[in-house]
Amino acid sequence: MEITLATLHGRWTTLVVREFLQGDRTFTELRHALPALSDKVLSDRLAHLTEAGVLDRRRHSGWPPRVHYTLTPHGRRLGPVLQALWDWGAQHQPLPPAETQ
Repeated sequence: MEITLATLHGRWTTLVVREFLQGDRTFTELRHALPALSDKVLSDRLAHLTEAGVLDRRRHSGWPPRVHYTLTPHGRRLGPVLQALWDWGAQHQPLPPAETQ
């Protein structure tokens, strides 16, 4: 469990993985899909997920150079994990604070 949590650590990581569960992405596509995420944080998350074996990074020649990222088979196995986290959160939403009278 700790290995999984270490892989998914950091704000935005689960949302980045969620985007890849829908298909391959480029940096620019991810930036548009997650506009509140800074370029630096996105770069950090992509590097971390690539190093962890969750993503495969492929650079294509040409100008401008394009880099495509895709989930590895190892990374695809995070789909049910993220779904379980979503389901749990949906069922255990915090109650709104009680109003003072």
